[in-house]
Amino acid sequence: MSTMLMSQDSVSNKEAEVQQTIIKFFEAISNRDSTILKHYITDDILLLEYGSLWNVDTLIQKAIKSNTSIDFSRKNNFNFIRTNVHGKTAWVNYHLYSDIIKDRKQSSVHWLETVVMIKVKNKWKIKLLHSTLISRT
Repeated sequence: MSTMLMSQDSVSNKEAEVQQTIIKFFEAISNRDSTILKHYITDDILLLEYGSLWNVDTLIQKAIKSNTSIDFSRKNNFNFIRTNVHGKTAWVNYHLYSDIIKDRKQSSVHWLETVVMIKVKNKWKIKLLHSTLISRT
């Protein structure tokens, strides 16, 4: 798994730290590692995915456990639109482009996403992720 970052023109250290949390979250999904994934999310995370409401259990089941393909790989590219940090709360808008290989089939997926994060014990954690599918090929 590799990640390419396309970013806003300039970001502060705080904004970069927030963006890295998102990148690491998706690296954990790409690596199918639910233990690492939990480091980047709150216990009560809410995901709005494809018109459905997901919690942490749904996320792990659908994004990690049900993905048993031996040849699976996923490369993520981010284009951060806006990153806001205010105290212990942050919100980020970005485009996510993923190239996925699964069961010998390659696909490219583009999402437009918004993440809301909170700082817990000096670590940023994703509390809300809203994902809109733009295209899938």
